[in-house]
Amino acid sequence: MSFFIQDAWAQGAAPASDPWLSMLPLVIIFVVFYFLLIRPQQKRQKEHKDLISTLVTGDEVVTAGGVLGKVTEVGDSFVHVEIADGVQIKVQRQTIGAVVPKGTMKNA
Repeated sequence: MSFFIQDAWAQGAAPASDPWLSMLPLVIIFVVFYFLLIRPQQKRQKEHKDLISTLVTGDEVVTAGGVLGKVTEVGDSFVHVEIADGVQIKVQRQTIGAVVPKGTMKNA
């Protein structure tokens, strides 16, 4: 039968590759994710935490919902924000998105 069909012979064993070399792409991907995603997010969280901890009465702020107002009272977890003359709302400290320069409420 070997006249019509060639005999199949086993190939030589494949050379053993270094296990650390096969892990290298995974390590590279993790390093890239750390520097492009994880580290900047941690930096933003730290800046936001510092912003919230330094809130004082009289600061003009924008909430996460886009409400512009002036801080009238600062508590442990809530802040009173005056959004119009005589109109105050109570918001959580974490919802403060940014502190804007003084006079922004007049110009808005």
